[in-house]
Amino acid sequence: MLLSIVIPVMNEEGNVQPLIARIGEALAQVEHELIFVDDGSNDRTVAEIERFATPNTRLLVLSRNYGQTTAMAAGVDAADGELIVMLDGDLQNDPYDIPLMMDRMREGNWDVVAGIRTDRKDGFLLRKLPSKLANCLIRHVTGVQISDYGCTLKLFKSDIAKNLGLYGELHRYIPVLASMCGARMTQMQVRHHARHAGVSKYGISRTLKVASDLMLMVFLRKYGQRPMHLFGTTGIVLFCTGCILSAYMLVEKLRGESIAGRPLLFLGLMLTVAGVQLITTGFIADLIMRTYYESQSKKPYHLKKKTGG
Repeated sequence: MLLSIVIPVMNEEGNVQPLIARIGEALAQVEHELIFVDDGSNDRTVAEIERFATPNTRLLVLSRNYGQTTAMAAGVDAADGELIVMLDGDLQNDPYDIPLMMDRMREGNWDVVAGIRTDRKDGFLLRKLPSKLANCLIRHVTGVQISDYGCTLKLFKSDIAKNLGLYGELHRYIPVLASMCGARMTQMQVRHHARHAGVSKYGISRTLKVASDLMLMVFLRKYGQRPMHLFGTTGIVLFCTGCILSAYMLVEKLRGESIAGRPLLFLGLMLTVAGVQLITTGFIADLIMRTYYESQSKKPYHLKKKTGG
């Protein structure tokens, strides 16, 4: 199988038939499989997929709503293609862009081709503006220069997609996860359409989730394999500062000064305790990291190529 198309869906009954038809037209000359992952729909989405399924269509029905990231992970795990593309089920992504992305991947031997939505058919205040601000912040903080993190349409080589480690709601940070796998990435403009049917599952309420996940991404990217460098270094600085302040207070006490109730005394004690706590947290985090890799026989690296032997 050359290409696997992973499509997470939830309550998209009105989009199923035209989506399957459009993918069939766009990829008529490409060996491919469709993998629909139903993420807890409570309408006729599953029935519509079964009704209009083609011989190369597969359906995974999750037992409840787990979220888009988990649905993507389930689809990627089931994919058999050499290449894997992720596609929204709302027809806002255009399947006709997929062959162009495949050509782009072959031209530069890229590992990932990410889409950049042009002429977005979304509202400016609630969708476009927050998206632009989030994209700018993520690029600045993570150093991964992808223009449109919110575009689901992305093409991957299979080994990259299957090693992304998709958990929680990290689908927004797939380029960062791919970068951590050492993927060579490029971008290209893709078309964007107004939603064909149904209602959007996104809203301004996701802002805090994006911010909290961004902190997690920064931690994983910089300290995921060496947490002691973050917690230990910060803890040592706080502990030493606390000891200096406490020593100063001790000298003041020996000089006959009253130190009871002085803010520096409490600050010194608090920084000393906080430093010890952070250092011990670093030890624990390092042990957890080692357990994560060794208990599952995981490697802290991804092998891109092997020759000889």
